[in-house]
Amino acid sequence: MNTNFFIRLRQLVSLMVILLFAFGCERDVTNLEPASFPTNPEVFIDGFSPGLNYAAFGGSVPTAFDVDKETTYNNSAASMRFEVPDVDDPRGAYAGGVFFTSVGRDLSGYNAITFWAKASQSASIDVIGLGNDLGASAYQVSVSGLAVNTSWKEYIIPIPDPSRLKAEKGMLYYSVGPKDGKGFTFWIDEVKFENLGTIAYAQPAILLGQDQVVTSFTGVTTNISGLSAIFNLPNGVNTEVNIAPSYFEFLSSNEVVATVNERGSVSVIGGPGTAVISATMNGVEAKGSITINSMGVFQFAPEPTHPAADVISLFSDAYTNVPVDYYNGYWAPYQTTTSADFDISGDHFLQYNNFNFVGIQFSSPTINASSMTHLRMDIFVPGTLGAGAQFKVQVVDFGADGVFGGSDNTSGTVIFTSPTLVGQNWISLDIPLSSIAGLSSKAHLGQIILEGTGISGFYADNIYFHK
Repeated sequence: MNTNFFIRLRQLVSLMVILLFAFGCERDVTNLEPASFPTNPEVFIDGFSPGLNYAAFGGSVPTAFDVDKETTYNNSAASMRFEVPDVDDPRGAYAGGVFFTSVGRDLSGYNAITFWAKASQSASIDVIGLGNDLGASAYQVSVSGLAVNTSWKEYIIPIPDPSRLKAEKGMLYYSVGPKDGKGFTFWIDEVKFENLGTIAYAQPAILLGQDQVVTSFTGVTTNISGLSAIFNLPNGVNTEVNIAPSYFEFLSSNEVVATVNERGSVSVIGGPGTAVISATMNGVEAKGSITINSMGVFQFAPEPTHPAADVISLFSDAYTNVPVDYYNGYWAPYQTTTSADFDISGDHFLQYNNFNFVGIQFSSPTINASSMTHLRMDIFVPGTLGAGAQFKVQVVDFGADGVFGGSDNTSGTVIFTSPTLVGQNWISLDIPLSSIAGLSSKAHLGQIILEGTGISGFYADNIYFHK
């Protein structure tokens, strides 16, 4: 045998040994631990931390944020500068955006985000916090109306339950509008997450800490709102933070009547019956609850039959609605009426509770109803009527100047009582505009004011002018 044969044989044996070793050392991937996320607590320390990005909110000034190397805290290399615009700035109505990472961070070892801030004048940051990731934003935490002034000051935003932040992408977000029509500048520096052992847990709350009672129906879905928690900070001051539903554990006392999911969405699934929705956070019972009194299957309002061409609609799923400023302006201090609007299978309803009066305003633009002959609305009083119950409908024309309260405003009121006014049934009010004494013009309509006595609350649907 020649020498080349032995050389090739040795090469072949060596290759087989390498392959056998490689296959013998193949890793068992079935027992691999999931990849851990970075625990970097820094957000902005002399500049962007690794992987940090910025995106402006829609409608905000896209250039409101910049890195500033002149005005900094404690002579650091750079700070975050935010320019809040004046009213009517063509670039945007406010300053707002989010600082986020493309790869989540494990922040479970920290119980607060801290930073230093100052402003060109005494002002307030409307909303600032963490957990907005431009996606589900399941673990948002924020402070409203954060006061800032011309001196650097340290701020602390507590995290309600750090154990949930295993892969958080939302590092910081903010939203600030002009003050008294004027913009201003503020700076933030040394933004980081910390584990402060001196933060004392205090009290979570849902529904602003109130115990509410509502009448509802099968198929109604509503969301628990007014979620917050109060913490005692290292300086001994209590601070209240707004928190996302995912920090809470929600509970229904009767899931045959109503269920509630992890996002605080309450679904009425049966009735008649009662269910109490409550919550805990970190095992601590939250203040506030809502008692659902389900009346069972919902009775829908009569379907409108007027042709769309003959209708100017304010609120109805049967027509295209004109712009409405609000369905409940909540005119303090005398108004008590609150809203709990709902929908069933895509059919929307206005719900007014604690009713004394409420205003529906449509001034941008006002409505020219000169060719219309009637105002139509359907109302449903779920409870019983009190003695001498009345329901008043006032229509307001803003006059040629289109301004509420001007010298050319006109208005008139129609009052409904028994037997037209009944409880636990839909009432269709079809009001001739000519019957509203005092309403001398229909060319600049801007408000409908509803007022009642002996009526604790009602639902409304199909509010429109027609001919």
